[in-house]
Formats: sequence, structure tokens, C-alpha cells
Amino acid sequence: METFISAAVFAFGLVFGSFLNVCIYRMPRGLSVVRPGSACPHCGKAIQFYDNVPVVSWLLLRGRCRDCAARITPRYLIIELLTGCVFLLCYWQFGFTLATLKCAIFGFLLLGLIFTDAETHLLPDKMTLTGLAIGLIFSWFVPVNDLLSVLLPGLWQIPVSPNFSSRLFSFMDAALGAAIGASFLYGAGAIYLRARGVEGMGFGDVKLIAMIGSFVGLRLTILTIFAASIAGTIFGLSTMLAVWVKRTERRKRAFHETGSAARKRAWTSAMVALRRYQMPFGVFLGTMGLGAFLFGQRLLRWYWG
Repeated sequence: METFISAAVFAFGLVFGSFLNVCIYRMPRGLSVVRPGSACPHCGKAIQFYDNVPVVSWLLLRGRCRDCAARITPRYLIIELLTGCVFLLCYWQFGFTLATLKCAIFGFLLLGLIFTDAETHLLPDKMTLTGLAIGLIFSWFVPVNDLLSVLLPGLWQIPVSPNFSSRLFSFMDAALGAAIGASFLYGAGAIYLRARGVEGMGFGDVKLIAMIGSFVGLRLTILTIFAASIAGTIFGLSTMLAVWVKRTERRKRAFHETGSAARKRAWTSAMVALRRYQMPFGVFLGTMGLGAFLFGQRLLRWYWG
């Protein structure tokens, strides 16, 4: 029975992953995700139901449209599999509970935002703001974490039932996570803009961290921000070093420069390229946010231990 339920949850995730691909393609373009039905992005022909089976259809058609034979990006297959795996992981983590539904919705939204930001550098309000509202609503029914319940009772006694008190603490924790997380990123972006004269943090990232905070609470929001910052820094430095090495070798071949001269000029070029590169920080926020939601409490317990 457990195997059957796990398989059903995974299949359910595949179906939602197929719909998520539609959202990723259409939302940044301002198109409806409901009408018209699924169609090839190249020739515009409607996709028949037997060619719209998650994973299976892409494999049988070998990643091509049946009508025009245009290549269909593997992103469709990857997102369907990832969504199925996230749904299954949520079920394994929380069982057949309301927390699983909350986790699945959170994972669905984050996967959509991660891939949308990676492809278009956009984070649609229909996902971030809708997710913010959903996270706050769920915080009343599914406990966020025990931060406020540990800190506040000694300072503030609420003359209500313990059940209502725990729900209120959970909601306050979610609201604080959204507000403080958004304020932190907004402040960092404002400081960078004033110091460098260019925008360093899009407002979409601010909305995204607010959404994450509404699902995970204050403590895990802080963990998400710092983990995403570290991951983004490593990615940025790795990209800069890769560009430096590549341009050094190219200058040696093209201009017959010495190693030191080529490295010096290539380093200047790599620094300019890094300043002009727009890093999709939402990719790192979304990835670390999902990781914090699933494993953050265990990680914090291990760290403080």
C-alpha cells in the first residue's frame, strides 16, 4: 500500500510538473496559462492528449514536435521529473498530512520561479505574491517552527487557549520571516544602488524571499539568505575564474603574449564581464529555500550541537 501511495504521489507530481512547464513559458510573456491548450512553441500546432503524457511523450518523441520536428528543450522533461521527486520527497518527509500539501505547493512554486528566473531573469508576481498569501494561510494550520513559541511566552502571556496561541505564534513567525527577509534584501539592494549607481537586487527577489519567509518562518529565512549568498558567491567567483582562464589562453594563442601579460589583461576583462553579468539570484534563493524547508531544522540542530 505504501508503494502504491508513493507511486501515486510521484505521478501526481509529474502532472503538476507538466502544468508548471506551461507556467514557466507563458507567465513571463503575459500569456494565459489556461487558454489556449498546450501547443508547440515553434509551429503553434496544438499538442494532442496522447503527446502530452508527462515524461513518456517526451521520451517517445525523442524530444521533438510530432508536426514540425522542432527540438523541444529537455527542460520540460527535467521539470516534470523534479516536480514528481519533490512531491514524493514531501510525502516521505511529512507523511499523508496537511504539511505534505504545504510542502508540495511550496516546492511547485519554487521550481517554477527557479527555472523562470534562470531563463528570463524574471520572477512573476502571480507566483511570488500568490505564494506569499498561501504561505501565511498555511502557517495558521501547519506550524512553521518553534522560534516565537520559545522566545515570546516568557515575555508575553496570551489569555487564550493553547491551540489558538500556538497557531498565532506560527502565523507571527511566518509574517516576521516574510517581513524581515524582504526588508533585508531590499536594504541590501538599496545600499548597493547608492554605492555603485547600478541596480544589484531586483524587486522580484524581495518578493521571492517574502514568499519563502511565509512558508519557513524567521529562523529558516535567515538561513536561506545566508546559504543563498554563499552559493551565489561561489558561483560568481567560479564563473569569473573560468572566464579568466579561458581569456588568458585565448590571448596567448591570438596575440602571442607572455603568461603574465595575458593573465593580467584577461583578469581585467574578467572583472568587467562579472560586473556586467546579471546573476539570477532567485535561483539560489529558491534552491536554498526548498532545502531549508525540508532539512533546515535538522541542519540547525546539528550546527548548534
